[in-house]
Amino acid sequence: MRTERNLTRRLDRVFARLDREPERPAHIDMPRMSRHRVVLFSATLAFYLAIVWAVVTTSWLVRLDWQVMFFRPYQQWPEIHAFLDYYVVLGQRGPTAVMVAAWLGWRSWRQHTLRPLLTLATSLLLLNATVGAAKIGMGRLGPHYATTIGSNEMGLGGDIFPSGHTANAVVTWGILAYLASTPRARRWLSALSAVTSLGVGLTTVYLGTHWLSDVLLGWAAGLLILLALPWFEPLIARAELWLFDLRDRWRARRGRPEPAVPVTPLALRPLGTPAEQPAPAREPVSPTRASRGLAHLAPGPHTTRSERTPVTPAGSRRPPGADRLPRGASQPARPLTGG
Repeated sequence: MRTERNLTRRLDRVFARLDREPERPAHIDMPRMSRHRVVLFSATLAFYLAIVWAVVTTSWLVRLDWQVMFFRPYQQWPEIHAFLDYYVVLGQRGPTAVMVAAWLGWRSWRQHTLRPLLTLATSLLLLNATVGAAKIGMGRLGPHYATTIGSNEMGLGGDIFPSGHTANAVVTWGILAYLASTPRARRWLSALSAVTSLGVGLTTVYLGTHWLSDVLLGWAAGLLILLALPWFEPLIARAELWLFDLRDRWRARRGRPEPAVPVTPLALRPLGTPAEQPAPAREPVSPTRASRGLAHLAPGPHTTRSERTPVTPAGSRRPPGADRLPRGASQPARPLTGG
């Protein structure tokens, strides 16, 4: 129970932070599908199809793949093998997604918007759908599992064409440049993501896990996803509004007031109380105590309010009034001021 209460409190703090206005710079708009971007997308798509056609037809690109494989770069430069074993992790989907999601989560917290995280989720979903379908559909075997020298190794049940490491590096690190808030940051992050993804692709060729054509197609596949993201911006905006609406409904359902227990308060005016003075409020009596509460109000010997010594302590909220004496007394009443 305590764990659930703590989780609810933390969610309330996160949602309260996101309720504030976004802190995006006013001069930076969300990327749009401009004519320049459409031209780049079309050129990248043509390059993608050309690579696929060159491999399917067993052209000069396949011969280059075999030449690089027989060169065995990992044997030519064994001194950098240990470093590249760690460097290639920058293209693995799990570790890179966690690192980038942590950074974009902090940006979402700071800018009070879910757009960075939703953009990352959209790009990774597109990456898994497009690259995964191409891998399964073409079924190319890798260099370590090649069967026939000079063949393209297509349709044999493999899953390395295009290179998933390369495409993932392009998308995961390129999303930082896509979401940059200033043109200067966008240029620097674009260059950094390009160098990182280029290094990851060449590292897979060095280690012998991918053909060179796999890397070329992986670069094109990742770049296509980044260039197509502006088409999904309206969907991302609707998803953000839907999540906030879902949050509001959850809050309303969780904060619904519970039905109050009906009580029967006793609003009897004590004897001698002036008509203009409201009767003193009594503690509400629950239904189980109603019968016991009425017992002390039965007729019997008791002192009335007028027979008690009037006391008005300093700071009392009772309005000053005439001092009342016991019945039958002949002495005139004198006013008593509070104090």
